[in-house]
Amino acid sequence: IAIEQVYRLLFQCGTSTTGCYGALRPPGNEKYRQASDTPPLIIIKRTRPLALRHTGAWKVAFADFVTAMMALFMVMWLMSTDTSKQQAIAGYFQDPKAFEQSKAEGSRDLEQLAQNIERALLKSPEWPSLQNQVAMEVTPDGLRIELLESERQTFFASANAGPTAFGTSTLTLIGGELSKLPNKVIIEGHTDSQSFRGRRDYSNWELSVDRANQARRLLVQNGMDPQRIVEVRGFADVRLRKADDPAHPSNRRISLIVKYKNR
Repeated sequence: IAIEQVYRLLFQCGTSTTGCYGALRPPGNEKYRQASDTPPLIIIKRTRPLALRHTGAWKVAFADFVTAMMALFMVMWLMSTDTSKQQAIAGYFQDPKAFEQSKAEGSRDLEQLAQNIERALLKSPEWPSLQNQVAMEVTPDGLRIELLESERQTFFASANAGPTAFGTSTLTLIGGELSKLPNKVIIEGHTDSQSFRGRRDYSNWELSVDRANQARRLLVQNGMDPQRIVEVRGFADVRLRKADDPAHPSNRRISLIVKYKNR
């Protein structure tokens, strides 16, 4: 009988949801009965497959893509720039220290040129009129010399590319100083926003180019090597000096850009 009871208890331990504790609990004890009747807490943990987990690998791929696009845009920009800028950038990366020293020396040379031009203009009997009509500034492109017209004094005849006596003498003085340096020169012509009223097939675009070209002729006639003039540009009224007053006389001007050496 004892063996039979043991087998019965073991059978209840294997099949009962309350386990052996419920099978062996003392009869009539409600405290043990309530504890054993409570269903067990079942926690189910599910894990995602490795392929569905969010990792940081995409960030590395995205960074590589952005770097490649930046390099592509840099190459496209370099291909669209002129040769002088490409040479300047190449010179910087080949020897940054020497490039900075060369730039500093070039700035000093251009500042000295500006002083020489100012001294030459001071000797001119027309200096009282010129002092407010010649502006010089060292820029990243080089020394910019601008001849600004006024209501009283003009460098060119009205609506014409022919220089006045005042314009001829001014360009002669400046050309004499420019001929002493080997730097390349760019000449630009600008007009105000007043429409040209002479010919239907002639506009401020043609007028600005013709005035810039006439300035080139005067510089060459006064000793400048024609090979040093690398560009002659006309901008009409798209680059106004006084944008708030498009008809202002100073918008009619000739700009001479003396570039840095080796550019």
